Amino acid sequence: MPTSPDPVPEGFLSFAETALDRTGERLPGTDRSAMAMVLLLHRVASAIVYDLESTVHRPAGWSWSAFRLLFTLWVSGPQEAARCAELAGMSRAAVSSLAKTLEAAGLVERADDPRDRRTVVLGLTASGAARLQETFGVHNKREADWAGLLTADELATLNGLLAKLAAAAQEQDWIRRR
Repeated sequence: MPTSPDPVPEGFLSFAETALDRTGERLPGTDRSAMAMVLLLHRVASAIVYDLESTVHRPAGWSWSAFRLLFTLWVSGPQEAARCAELAGMSRAAVSSLAKTLEAAGLVERADDPRDRRTVVLGLTASGAARLQETFGVHNKREADWAGLLTADELATLNGLLAKLAAAAQEQDWIRRR
């Protein structure tokens, strides 16, 4: 019969410290610093995404994925669906399904590629671009709220470290990417 579990801190983010401690106790060879980096990065990113989705994107009538695809098209201009998937960090199937929904909403248009009629090119409609720009203002204000939790020096350091990890991830052949 299982015994009563040890108390675990309340909350998604505070769980990380307990996870680090207990994993170290149960698996003594664990690289705590590496585990902390991945666990905390994932948990903070998840908290930020949830916050942005619930306070900005859902009120705009979108999911986080829809925002990512719209933002990708806004930044890059019309793109083949496969390239959109790569740039947005989504699967081709997800982009295809989402593009149909966004097309029905009048935000995205789909066209055959003149060089290869089997290839679909996605682009924002004028309405999609206008809605993205309007929503991005609210999104960026919320980003600034999160960034405001750090000093200017801390933010610059964090951005530099994240850029370093992102660049390294592009160069490593052992890292799987979409």
